[in-house]
Amino acid sequence: MGNGDEILGKTLMKGFLYALTKMDVLPSCVLFYNGGVKLTCEGSAVLEDLKTLEAMGVEIYSCGTCLSHYDLQDTLQVGKVTNMYDIVERLATAGKVIKP
Repeated sequence: MGNGDEILGKTLMKGFLYALTKMDVLPSCVLFYNGGVKLTCEGSAVLEDLKTLEAMGVEIYSCGTCLSHYDLQDTLQVGKVTNMYDIVERLATAGKVIKP
């Protein structure tokens, strides 16, 4: 999350996703692309929070091209696979975009 220390970034991302689960108003979806797709896959430290968000009605999407690039297609644990066209459309039509 952000630029700088990788360990701090992982800690901040974990805290960010946990905080999302405690919001009164939830996002409609969370999009993961590039290295972010690793967060939705086997072994991720934030899987439980993502599964909680999904159970609360938040749509979780991971970029299929990105999953393929990192050879993670078979390890997805939460959400659905999408493509860049869908990601762009969702970002372009969103009332609000939060980018951690």
